[in-house]
Order: sequence, then C-alpha cells, then structure tokens
Amino acid sequence: MAVTIDRTTSRRRTPPLAARLSLTPAPGGLDGMWWPRSRALTRELPSLTAALGDLWGRITGVTVHPAHWPVLPHWVSDAGRTVQVGWSTEEQDPHRLTLFSADGRRDVLVIPPETGAAAGARLMAGGGVDVPAREQAAQWIDARREEAWETDGGAGRPSSLPRPIGSTRPSPGGGEIPCL
Repeated sequence: MAVTIDRTTSRRRTPPLAARLSLTPAPGGLDGMWWPRSRALTRELPSLTAALGDLWGRITGVTVHPAHWPVLPHWVSDAGRTVQVGWSTEEQDPHRLTLFSADGRRDVLVIPPETGAAAGARLMAGGGVDVPAREQAAQWIDARREEAWETDGGAGRPSSLPRPIGSTRPSPGGGEIPCL
C-alpha cells in the first residue's frame, strides 16, 4: 500500500486571532466592549487577557455569567500564565465580563459572537448608542439565538456547573476553602 505525505501542511497551530476590543469607557461602569468570535472561553479568553495585560496589568481572574457560555473552564492559559475563570449568576450581569488584575477590576460588555458584522462594528464603535441601548441590543441578539436554539431542538444547560465564585468547599484538612 502506497502512502502519500503532504509536507506543505504545518503541524503548528495557527496563532489566535487578535481580540476584538473597544476600550472606550462608557457610562454604567463599562471599561470597554469585547466581541468574541465564539462562545468557547478556552479559545477566546487567552487573546483577550493578553491584549488587556499590556494595558491593565496582568489579568489574574475573569468572572462570567454562565447563561451564555456552554463550557465554563476553571482556568485558561495565557502565555504560560494561568488566568482563573469563575462564574456567578447573582453578582455577574449576563452581558458583561469582569476582569481582575493587580490594578483592580474592570467590566466589559460582551457583544454576542453571533452578531452580524455591520451590527457588531456599530456596537463596537459606539455610534452614539448609550450603554442601556447596547445592553438591550446584546439581550435582543441573545434572545434570538436562544429562540433559534429552542426551535431547532436544542437542550437546556447541563445541570452540573462548577461552583460559583464565593461558594465554599470542604478542604482536605478540615475547614472550608473559598472557590475562586
């Protein structure tokens, strides 16, 4: 049996695409906006934390609301450094992402990845749209996505989610350890 080897393809991974960010502070406590290309946090967060690390200092933690992220990793890797990922359904707005660094906390509005190019670019540019209108647009886009998911036979979120930020778990030596 003859075997053909194609040496034109590389085994190296392609570098991640640059994060789509707008870092214009906005009313409502927003420090900017982020438009991920997918809902895969393990793929999207490293480029975001790398881009923001140069501006805001090394990002050490991220908190998300689990409503719009199908998989919630406990951590992601950014250039060999670990960034802890947590979630909260009570303290975290579903359309925002909170980033933590040595300089403090920053909040960014997440534009759903399913947003069309024209609408996404308009939201990223601000286009005279205030924060509540941006959040309403994000909610509308997510509602349409959820409606399409349900009508196409999608299933609900899995019931086994990781522990939320602030919850505790027993430690091996007794007492409780806060989950971050």
